Amino acid sequence: MLQQVNGHNPGSDGRARESLREDLQEFLGGEVLLYQLDDLTKVNPVTPETVLRCLQARYMTDTFYTNAGCTLVALNPFKPVPQLYSPELMREYHAAPQPQKLKPHVFTVGEQTYRNVKSLIEPVNQSIVVSGESGAGKTWTSRCLMKFYAVVATSPASWESHKIAERIEQRILKSNPVMEAFGNACTLRNNNSSRFGKFIQLQLNRAQQMVGAAVQTYLLEKTRVVCQAFSERNFHIFYQICKGASEDERLQWHLPEGAAFSWLPNPEKSLEEDCFEVTREAMLHLGIDTPIQNNIFKVRRKAAPLMFGRDDGQPLS
Repeated sequence: MLQQVNGHNPGSDGRARESLREDLQEFLGGEVLLYQLDDLTKVNPVTPETVLRCLQARYMTDTFYTNAGCTLVALNPFKPVPQLYSPELMREYHAAPQPQKLKPHVFTVGEQTYRNVKSLIEPVNQSIVVSGESGAGKTWTSRCLMKFYAVVATSPASWESHKIAERIEQRILKSNPVMEAFGNACTLRNNNSSRFGKFIQLQLNRAQQMVGAAVQTYLLEKTRVVCQAFSERNFHIFYQICKGASEDERLQWHLPEGAAFSWLPNPEKSLEEDCFEVTREAMLHLGIDTPIQNNIFKVRRKAAPLMFGRDDGQPLS
């Protein structure tokens, strides 16, 4: 016989679980096409299984964005989907009377934020938080938002306004290879994992045209310089220098060809992020000329001499 303990009937838990199980089976086996549910608030009952099954169904139909109330859930497609981020699509979301009624997209979030600024007599700063696990696509999402604002936050009648926004966008995008070289590393889950936080501020004038930008970084994982997990690597820049330095630079920086370094594990991995020329070109675009670059690379070597030590622990200079 079931007894009521402290006002709680154990039998009610069993009935509730059974009811939930029936609802779950009805939802998953019913006529509702899961890939058509563009908002997770429409999922009933809301359980980890139903939410994941819905996202999986949409992913299988190449639908990578799903609303969850006022939050947008983005799935990494792990393949190029150029038509999903075309300038034409940006303008469609920008011109839509109610962009929230279009398919869920990062452009919906960008447009709503932009309209929040335009609709206020005294503009108030707007923030978009892009969060997720390593490899989820945070860097890509940030790039998409910057491209979106470079298209919409300009005066259609002013070629100069368009060029300013385009130049700001390019400066921000060109800063990515530099920040990724000095702050990203190959981890177990992601070949290009950001080991720092990034705050990007886009600045608009009274006409809501983009006139400037600022990028701040924080919480760099400095311990990675001297300690890396098994099968992980140090920051990209060290591998770039070792693999991409010219013969003269190797002599200048005391880097013998083919030398092994204690704090640069797994150098045999060949990654597209190991391209030294991309980093140097981006630095030039940001106004960091070749002499200054050489001084930066010298400082990085001298700041951690053991980094370039041989396996016997002796520094190279």
